[in-house]
Amino acid sequence: MSADTLPPLREVIAAHGLGADKRFGQHFLLDLNLTAKIARLCGDMSAATFVEIGPGPGGLTRALLSEGARRVIAIEKDARFLPALEEVSAAFGSRLKVIEADALTITATALGLEDGERAIIAANLPYNVGTALYTGWLEAEPVWWSRAVLMFQKEVAQRIVAPVGDDAYGRLAILTAARAQAKYAFTLPARAFTPPPKVDSAVVVVDPLPDGERFDDTQALSAVTASAFGQRRKTLRKSLAQAASQTRASAEELLAACDIDPGARAETIPPEGFMALARAWRAARS
Repeated sequence: MSADTLPPLREVIAAHGLGADKRFGQHFLLDLNLTAKIARLCGDMSAATFVEIGPGPGGLTRALLSEGARRVIAIEKDARFLPALEEVSAAFGSRLKVIEADALTITATALGLEDGERAIIAANLPYNVGTALYTGWLEAEPVWWSRAVLMFQKEVAQRIVAPVGDDAYGRLAILTAARAQAKYAFTLPARAFTPPPKVDSAVVVVDPLPDGERFDDTQALSAVTASAFGQRRKTLRKSLAQAASQTRASAEELLAACDIDPGARAETIPPEGFMALARAWRAARS
């Protein structure tokens, strides 16, 4: 078997009886033109190792390998897909490695990356765990990835790239800005998937900030943003009270240390302001 002779994905799904499992948030993207479009967002692929999460029947896996990926490490939790992925492996040889594991628990060490190597993450993320996976990658130290090309529910993608003042602006946009640069690539309508989900999806391209430019204290950043956006209709004087209660300072003292108006609301404060608040929160706990 060769790459050109792999059967269409619909035939693979039918032959192996691979229905989508709602427990895993599965929706298959079978249009090879769309999977190739996603793969090309990864940049130069010839020397890169890719980590794919939830490959399912292997649509994006095929695209990554066909577009020139040096090797792909595919993490699949659902054992039903392993025979179908074995067929892809037979077509592309040693360039594909499949690991049966839960991506939420697998470590960067277990991926088998070479010393100092950074992988490109490419994935049509399961809806039910996509945000948790993404935030885990953002917070990881040391950073083991050089780019992430990720498909989310459209609403989640909008939250990742939302600017200050936007209705979607919140904790996810702030954490992203503290650790990376993100770009909204394109939207995929629900009808592009089998079975179609109830919402549209979108692809986001994320590049980690260089060493020395990333904000390191993600625990502090999480504490202040959770408090501030947990009551986003209230002023920061009130909404930051929960975070302040974990320190020796009041909310107004934390805000004064950062020259932030206590009468402002969370959605009006840029990421830099929340990073300053996180530093003040940490200092007030020491």
